[in-house]
Amino acid sequence: MPESSLYFCGNMDQFQISLICIYTASLLYITVFSLLQLNLLKAYRKQKKDKKILSPLKEGDIHPKVTIQLPIYNELYVIDRLLDNITKLDYPKDKMEIQVLDDSTDATAEHARHKVEEYRKLGFDIHHIHRVDRTGFKAGALKEGTKVCSGEFIAIFDADFLPEPDFLKRSLPYFDNPEIGVVQTRWEHINENYSLLTKLQAFQLNVHFTVEQAGRCAAGHFLQFNGTAGIWRKTAIDDAGGWQIDTLTEDLDLSYRAQLKGWKIQYVEDIVCPAELPAEIYGLKSQQFRWMKGGAENSRKLLPVILKSDLPFSTKFHAFMHLVSSGIFLMIFWVALISVPVLFSMDDMGLKATFLGFCLLGTLSVMSVFYEANNMMCWKEKHVKHRFLRFLYLFPTFMAISMGFSFHNSIAVLEGYSGKKSAFIRTPKFNLTTLKDRILNNGYLVQKITTKTWIEAFICLYFVFAIAMGIYIEYYSFLLFHILLMFGFGMNFYYSVRHLDFK
Repeated sequence: MPESSLYFCGNMDQFQISLICIYTASLLYITVFSLLQLNLLKAYRKQKKDKKILSPLKEGDIHPKVTIQLPIYNELYVIDRLLDNITKLDYPKDKMEIQVLDDSTDATAEHARHKVEEYRKLGFDIHHIHRVDRTGFKAGALKEGTKVCSGEFIAIFDADFLPEPDFLKRSLPYFDNPEIGVVQTRWEHINENYSLLTKLQAFQLNVHFTVEQAGRCAAGHFLQFNGTAGIWRKTAIDDAGGWQIDTLTEDLDLSYRAQLKGWKIQYVEDIVCPAELPAEIYGLKSQQFRWMKGGAENSRKLLPVILKSDLPFSTKFHAFMHLVSSGIFLMIFWVALISVPVLFSMDDMGLKATFLGFCLLGTLSVMSVFYEANNMMCWKEKHVKHRFLRFLYLFPTFMAISMGFSFHNSIAVLEGYSGKKSAFIRTPKFNLTTLKDRILNNGYLVQKITTKTWIEAFICLYFVFAIAMGIYIEYYSFLLFHILLMFGFGMNFYYSVRHLDFK
């Protein structure tokens, strides 16, 4: 063999070995990240045994003044439902101020103004605050409302949230502890069974609002106010520096700044607040993009402060992993993308994939957390057999769809880390709660397929090729992984076409 050919083969072998090592290290990172969830699961199970539920405020108790802030933007389909619900809260009218923080640019503004006037005539202390511009988006609206509010406490509800009448009376007793700056409650889902998309969203959010939030709270780690369905002590907002407009997740930002000032967040799993999940994929994508990019922006902003602080190492470590969590999608997409050349490299070198078996630990960890959150907590009213079969169906589907979102979410994370600024793209609400409701012919639907969506379709075909080649060369170790990726990206593209408004 010519010397040049030997040199090429040697370099090729070195490249293949390097690629396999990088792939293994990336999988190891994902596995460690997944195993950390078990720590939260342990704390969650412990707090379930030791949990103390405070009694709600009674008629003779002191009822502090509460301001209810309702940040809205073009919510024509849900504004009536929102205001009708909020005015049904069981709380003294003279102790309750309602601010409709309206940044709308469509007919919502005029409609909200009339609705507010109706309730003012009924004796409610309710105000319609309409901004001409959207400076700072939701954070800017909250900041303006907080400047003129009169409440000692501030409850915040997004347009799609419908708190129960006793929400305030059940939540406020937790502020008897003067260290508590925020009380966050659990989200429930009024349209969970509307479609596969809503079922999968509920499946994931159930984990966050049980194991993750309650686990962090019980273990003494930093956690977050989720932007809605919670109450702030006004002095905590002021002490932490108020609402700031330099990230897309102003709730996470203020949560961490408040905790750095010594305030605590009390998560109360037993108080629930129903809400409407995004029913079409473009709303879900805009929500995911905002959450992922905002998480990356906050890690860039807050991690230097946290790492330089005198917080305990454990608190710093868990805060670090929490703030960089959106970056896991970068790693997932990277692992997916290079799995095809790794497949050929391992086959060429005669390597079996058994040494990658450690990643099953991560999968089992995630499965345990999802099982606990859904089967043991949020689906308790269903028959055991039904719960188990539902889990077997939803878990692999969720894994596939999550991987299908990895390209979209990776772009969001990269923009966040790089400091690129973008507008706050709201998640439209359509008042879809039953299977009879229809999403088409709706003024807030997207009307064209984006370039990113076409790229996702191409990525789907990339994994079709990977499946075909794996079968052709009879190397089956990556087959299931590539099938899930093909399905995830394929379903992403399918819903992107199905939920277009072609009028």
